[in-house]
Amino acid sequence: MEYLQMTSNQIEQEHICCALGAKQYEQAVKEKKKWLMDRINDGLVFYRLNERAKVFIEYLPAHQAWAPIEAPNYMYINCLWVSGKYKNQHHARRLLEKCIEDAQAQGMDGIVHIVGKKKLPFLSDKRFFEHLGFKIIDHAAPYFELAVYKFNDEAVEPSFKFHTSDLKSQGDGIIIYYTAQCPFAVGVINDLRDATVKKGIPFHAYQLTTKEEAQNAPIIWTTFGLFYNGQFVTHEIMSVNKFEKFLNTL
Repeated sequence: MEYLQMTSNQIEQEHICCALGAKQYEQAVKEKKKWLMDRINDGLVFYRLNERAKVFIEYLPAHQAWAPIEAPNYMYINCLWVSGKYKNQHHARRLLEKCIEDAQAQGMDGIVHIVGKKKLPFLSDKRFFEHLGFKIIDHAAPYFELAVYKFNDEAVEPSFKFHTSDLKSQGDGIIIYYTAQCPFAVGVINDLRDATVKKGIPFHAYQLTTKEEAQNAPIIWTTFGLFYNGQFVTHEIMSVNKFEKFLNTL
């Protein structure tokens, strides 16, 4: 099957795999497309399967990554996603090979990617990456791990900027940090706000709009981070129903 490397013009005209056909996420998809087009100027590469499917990879030089990592001369994978009937057809491996080829062609020392300590929503399963030669070389609470594939054994070891077991955010009630990197994060914010306000709980949402803000935010996976009364709760972009159940426990 054919993979397309999306240019800025193609991104404007073509689908980008996320939230396919979901009316409620139309504006969020537009924001994601704008985010992608801006990041292409920073060296981001976006490949997707030439089908109406959720099969894609996006990556960029790690110093441009919207993540709190130190990884000089590495490539950073934002997202590698294969879903539905396209699973178990080696798409993830083939897309990852494209990233490896690009990183090697640019003289980089390796590739980094944030994974979960165990299988978690919205985080890559580390077992797949370990199977392909990645090694876990750093950890950040409560369950984030940094997977690294080195081309050069003498290269600097990448790391997280933060290692604290007590990630905190300033403020009371529900506090959410998020970026436009995922339409699901942007698209659900207003619904989460409404559900929180109905409970009489303070709600604050902060969209990270620059690389610098993302690299210094109090979250590891900057696409979405939920806090309650300053304490980190989850990176998971919850559905409204699941979020309401969480609010009922407070």
